[in-house]
Amino acid sequence: MARTTKTKTKTAPPDLATIVAALDTVMESERFQDASNNGLQVSCSNKPISRVCCGVDASLACFEAAAAQGADLLVCHHGISWGSSLKHITGLNYRHIEFLIAHDMALWACHLPLDAHMELGNNAGIAQVLGLRRCRPFAIYNGTPIGVAGTLARPLAREAFEQRLAKAVSPRVEAMRFGPPRIRNVGIVAGGGASSVSQAFEAGLDTFISGEATLQGYNLAQQLGINAYFCGHYATERFGVQALGRWIEQRFGIPATFIDLQVPY
Repeated sequence: MARTTKTKTKTAPPDLATIVAALDTVMESERFQDASNNGLQVSCSNKPISRVCCGVDASLACFEAAAAQGADLLVCHHGISWGSSLKHITGLNYRHIEFLIAHDMALWACHLPLDAHMELGNNAGIAQVLGLRRCRPFAIYNGTPIGVAGTLARPLAREAFEQRLAKAVSPRVEAMRFGPPRIRNVGIVAGGGASSVSQAFEAGLDTFISGEATLQGYNLAQQLGINAYFCGHYATERFGVQALGRWIEQRFGIPATFIDLQVPY
C-alpha cells in the first residue's frame, strides 16, 4: 500500500489592518497620555504584509534599510507624528511621507506604551537581561507608570553590576556612583528618564538606570545618595522593538527583523 504524505497548508500573510489591530490591542495605547500619536501613522496599499522591519527611530536611514529588505511595514518606537507635528507636510515631513508612499511601506509607532509594557517593553527587556526578579511597574509619568523596578537575586558590588550593564545593555555607561557600594534594588526608565531619579529614591531603590545623562539627573543622584547609570537613549530603547518583532513573527508567521543603526546617543 502506498504511503501518503501530508502537505502543510501555508497560511496567507495577514493584511495591514489585522496586524495593526493586534499591535494596538497588546500595547493598550489608550491608557497613556503621550505626545506621540501612537498606532498606524502612515498606511500602505491594500496588500498582504509579508515582511516587517523594526527600528528605534523613524528616520530616513531606517526607512532606507527597511526598503532594502523589502519591508511592507515598519514598526518604530519613535514615529514621525507627535502632537501637530504633521500639520504641514513640508521639509523633512515631506521627505518622510514621500519615501514611505514611494516604497508602499506602512509605519506603525508606539512610544510610552512600549516603554511601560511589562513583557514586551524596553524597561522589561533591560530588567530581564540584568537578571532582575520580582519586577513591578515604577515611575509615574502623566498618571501612568512607564518604568520597571526589580531586585537582583543577590547583591552585587558596583563594579560587577557595571560590568553586567556594559555587557547586556551598552558598553557606553556613564556612572554616577552616589549610592551604596553594593547594588540590589534597581529602577529602570529607558530613554530620557533622568528626572525619575527622585522616584527611584522614594521607592527605596539603591540604583537607577536610564538613557540620557542630564544635569538634573546628576544633581538628584548626588543629593539623594543613589547610584545612577546612563547607557544612551538609543541603546536602552532597542529592547521593545526587538521584542515586538519576535511577537509578530510568533503571532503571524512572517519575518520581522530589527534594524540596528547603532546610534551612539
